[in-house]
Amino acid sequence: MFDLSLYGTGLAAALGLALIAWLVSIPLKKASIADSVWPIFFILLALVYGLGASAPGARATLVFVLVLLWGARLGLYITRRNWGEPEDRRYRAMRSANDPGFWWKSGYIVFGLQGALAWLISLPLLAAILGTAPLNWLDVAALLLWLCGLLFEAVGDRQLAAFKARPENAGRVMDRGLWRYTRHPNYFGEACVWWGFYLFALAAGGWWSIGSPILITWLLLRVSGVTLLEQDIGERRPGYREYIERTNAFIPGPPRG
Repeated sequence: MFDLSLYGTGLAAALGLALIAWLVSIPLKKASIADSVWPIFFILLALVYGLGASAPGARATLVFVLVLLWGARLGLYITRRNWGEPEDRRYRAMRSANDPGFWWKSGYIVFGLQGALAWLISLPLLAAILGTAPLNWLDVAALLLWLCGLLFEAVGDRQLAAFKARPENAGRVMDRGLWRYTRHPNYFGEACVWWGFYLFALAAGGWWSIGSPILITWLLLRVSGVTLLEQDIGERRPGYREYIERTNAFIPGPPRG
């Protein structure tokens, strides 16, 4: 089921949140707060879709709870990790490339774009929340895939945080735990979460929202995720090139060699 008016309301809500986040970032001189805001977009969009649904059913409630759990965990983790730290190097590079005037350019380069992407990616949430088909085996598969994704994200983040907290690991490559089997367990988990949401949409008849998980997977692999993070990490961290040779970039697998 697709409701163009409700989907448009979601866009307005997402851009409104983007505007607020941008205004907050200006006095802080910290565009990297966008990372903390990212999961909040989806909580807001799921809420908008849920409130706009004429008769939300069990699937709608389940999907909203899952979005809330995923978004709250990710948002709290990122906020705690970045609290008191300087602006992330990715945003410093963006600031340098777009000065003078990055303070206002970030309104559309960072926050506006982020809001629009969140809106596009949220399409399976709309389909799942508005769908009226009864719960079926696809919902079970969706929940299992979502749980797999959340575990990869949460465990991977926790393992990396614990690794970085030990002074003797400064400058070393994290290749333990889940990181032994994939260089980016958190990104893999993120993709699984969104393919899980797509399966919920598919169970509700929303096959047409397939572009959402494809888009987020492409972003994680080619734009803001693996490619961006690894473009110069081999120079900054000795041993990372060897890590690349023996470890899958995304989908977990046994180490090579």
